[in-house]
Amino acid sequence: MAELNPIQLWRRLLSLPNESRTKTIVIAFLISSVCAVMVTGATVALRPIQAQNRALEQQTRLEALLAEIPGLSQILAASDEMALSTVVVDLRRAEAALDVTPETLPAALANSSNWTELSPQEDIANLGSRANLKQVYLLRGPDDRVELVILPVSGTGYGGPIEAMIAIEADMNTVAGLAVMSHSETPGLGARIDEPAWRTQFAGKQVADETGTVRLSVAQGTATTEYEVDAITGATRTSTAMARMLQFWLGPQGYGPLLDAIRRGEF
Repeated sequence: MAELNPIQLWRRLLSLPNESRTKTIVIAFLISSVCAVMVTGATVALRPIQAQNRALEQQTRLEALLAEIPGLSQILAASDEMALSTVVVDLRRAEAALDVTPETLPAALANSSNWTELSPQEDIANLGSRANLKQVYLLRGPDDRVELVILPVSGTGYGGPIEAMIAIEADMNTVAGLAVMSHSETPGLGARIDEPAWRTQFAGKQVADETGTVRLSVAQGTATTEYEVDAITGATRTSTAMARMLQFWLGPQGYGPLLDAIRRGEF
């Protein structure tokens, strides 16, 4: 039984020469195990702080987006009856998900049944799959009519994922503004998608034409229509990714049915 004493085993291990393969392997295993436990503990302990920081950053960028929309700040300041609310929507039915709240949304999205796999033809934003549940923001007026909807959109750019929010006016076809929440694009080139000088071009642009076809896009050069914004010089792949991202999310596989429902007064 003495041979099974952990203290005795530890002493025997330490007494081995430093060149011993057994000693090297055991010590390396113990060190890696301790490091793994420390990293896991730190991750668990910091997760609430990280989530809080992400929520704060998103709120800050949302407020910045609202501040950039022409005339909106004055409207909000002049009326106590304008209210910005958040709701989780089910894109499969283009209606509010009554059993899911913003707080329970992460848990709901952990369930694979709340995701839709996209075919290569559908997946123009290079997402792989689309979440069926999305948190959106609605600005309602005194008559409870939706005056503005803010939609989170995402795609894959040249450097990695792009997360953004686009605000649509009451007609559900006019862009009020665009905010880029996060990206990994090349500094000085694709990263210019986050510059106000480029983003503010979206204000006033039209989403779809009279047939309902989504036309909002990034031009290959200088914008020439009411549906386009100027391309970013030297960042063709980022410009294309932004265009495809917006066309996907504002189309039939994204928020298209939801925008139609809001336009009909069903929301």
